[in-house]
Amino acid sequence: MPLLPPIVKRNATFTVLAITAMVLITAACRRQEKTIRIDGEAQGSYYSIQYYDAENRRFDNAVDSLLHAFDQEVSLWEENSLLRRVNNNQEHVISPLFADILQKSIDIGHYTDGAFDCRIGRIVQAWGFSFKLQEPLNDSIIDAMLDVARQPVAIETDAEGRICIRKAPGTEIDFNAIAQGYASDLIAAYLLQQGVENFLVDIGGEVVAHGSKPDGSTWRVGIEQPAATRYSEPEVALCIGLHNLSVVTSGSYRKYYERDGIRYSHTIDPTTGRPVTHSLLSVSVVDSSAWRADALATAFMVMGMDSAMRFIVQHEPSLPVFFIYDERGRQHCIATPAFEQLITE
Repeated sequence: MPLLPPIVKRNATFTVLAITAMVLITAACRRQEKTIRIDGEAQGSYYSIQYYDAENRRFDNAVDSLLHAFDQEVSLWEENSLLRRVNNNQEHVISPLFADILQKSIDIGHYTDGAFDCRIGRIVQAWGFSFKLQEPLNDSIIDAMLDVARQPVAIETDAEGRICIRKAPGTEIDFNAIAQGYASDLIAAYLLQQGVENFLVDIGGEVVAHGSKPDGSTWRVGIEQPAATRYSEPEVALCIGLHNLSVVTSGSYRKYYERDGIRYSHTIDPTTGRPVTHSLLSVSVVDSSAWRADALATAFMVMGMDSAMRFIVQHEPSLPVFFIYDERGRQHCIATPAFEQLITE
């Protein structure tokens, strides 16, 4: 087993009552400065965009249109989205955007040895973490759904030059672990096309920070301290400074349910078809693209902290990653050296 790189370990001073997670807070660390701000809802969550523009242009309508069009392609919450039609076997011709997200999902799935897998949509639904209520489950049902989810999915071009998806009829795709990060990148690319260089895009906690503030300082983003329940008020554990980088956190304390005294996380392990049960509470990943940070954060949550750290050592030793985990009812933190360098006071 390879040796782990130097890891910065920080003991927290608070008690955790149950398995929780972590999200991003951008407002708590920011000094009050005049910015142009756009807020709204998309993909079943919020979006908040801040930017500086010498011409004081507003892009509210353009941003809303882009996100609406994105939802019509890949959202499970839109009844007539392309994704829903593909999953219902009503459509096999897909758009270039859909194909790009699908290919990225397939590639990350191979890269993480199955810890990330977009083919488990049916299983996620069965556990009650999608647009459907939980279904009665047992080992036989889960194993049968896993057999279907393991069927290959491919992108092809038909005789007419159209981009098509090939999948088993029962396989259902779920882009929730990559879509919000991808959407953040999409909005960031639009702002850059408009000549806006300094901005912060936050879609459901998937953050892209580009450029800087007018005084030259970097954007500061807060990492939330996991709370005991989904209803707890968020508190900032620490802040990081970002310049032309993205940060995404994956966790489960805002998305879970309890039954018979057991808490079920929304993070489903694609290798078992069941919610994860390890002590890792949340993972924050910093990368040049939000879609990749999003997918890797999910994969690391599935792996658990020890396996995730071994993966980082072997494949991405310079990747900034921050873990919060539970040990005997208390929260502890571990940061890779690259993440430690981003922490601000």
